[in-house]
Amino acid sequence: MNEDLIAPCGMNCGLCIAFQFKELDLNKKGFQKKYCLGCIPRGEHCVHMASTCEMIGGGKLRLCFECSSYPCRRLKALDKRYSSKYHMSMIENLDYIQANGMERFLKNEEAKWKCPNCGGKICCHNGLCLNCDIDVLVGNRKYRWDENRRE
Repeated sequence: MNEDLIAPCGMNCGLCIAFQFKELDLNKKGFQKKYCLGCIPRGEHCVHMASTCEMIGGGKLRLCFECSSYPCRRLKALDKRYSSKYHMSMIENLDYIQANGMERFLKNEEAKWKCPNCGGKICCHNGLCLNCDIDVLVGNRKYRWDENRRE
């Protein structure tokens, strides 16, 4: 995993469906999904926070935990949604990075989100490995986490 794919808000862009769709060029399989390179690689500071946070939007901070208001109301709301729907906590990610460093965080993320079948990355938005499980997504384009499939 790549440090540039960790957004200021703590999102691991490498696990995002829009990033993985681009990485695997899945629109060739009949999808019409917007591709994304991640916040940092495309010169954005954070898709989720930049429009509401002057510090992040202006590029004054690399990561939200560097702010005196961390965790702010907006980040808490985003974290709550991602924790409940997508099995990812931005605040936990940021706290881990702050305590243990980026390199260790990236190693943990690689192990945590590794597909047991092919070694690819599991998508945080649906719990699928888009290498192995693309047929599931083809059959149900609104597929979300099936607790019996993973974990």
